[in-house]
Amino acid sequence: MPCDVANSLAAEEALATARDAHGAARVLVHCVGRGHSEPTVGVNGPMPLEDFRQLVEVNLISTFNMMRLAAADMARLQPRSNGERGVILSTASVAAYDGQSGEAAYAASKGGVVSMILPAARELGPLGIRVVGIAPGLFGTPTLFAMEKDLDSRLAHQIPFPHRFGDPSEFAMLVLHVLKNVMINGTVLRLDGGHHR
Repeated sequence: MPCDVANSLAAEEALATARDAHGAARVLVHCVGRGHSEPTVGVNGPMPLEDFRQLVEVNLISTFNMMRLAAADMARLQPRSNGERGVILSTASVAAYDGQSGEAAYAASKGGVVSMILPAARELGPLGIRVVGIAPGLFGTPTLFAMEKDLDSRLAHQIPFPHRFGDPSEFAMLVLHVLKNVMINGTVLRLDGGHHR
């Protein structure tokens, strides 16, 4: 269902619709994100502040918004035999650690997601809710292709191993592993083939 996840009311309505159809969720995988590559100051002057604001809205505020709403739902669930009520996975980016020229705004928005994971895990842990971040590197997704205008094999060859872009199915495999392993909590897992730009 379409939803502006940065909008509190729209997100609440979407969660209510999903809850009515399927019951309360024990898992939130928040993969919403917007890529943007633009220098802070370019040949046409400074980056428009509205571009920065939109990145923060989509990448950071929507992550917190969905986290808080999903956690409130999960906190009301009966715990499983291990005490767990739910898992929240938020998508960050390796740009939060290794942002490149033209990525100051994008890196800041994803860096906020990284910074939120540990304190959120500490806050929600007593409720039986785990919080984990995944920071993908170069993955063959529309977001990457929108950010990189001249994408070619030389970028993939910079990845130590394997020499290719990540596949979304590999992201999904990590999500499944995190869901099964209750000891993974309060951390951000890099998924980048060892590529530190």
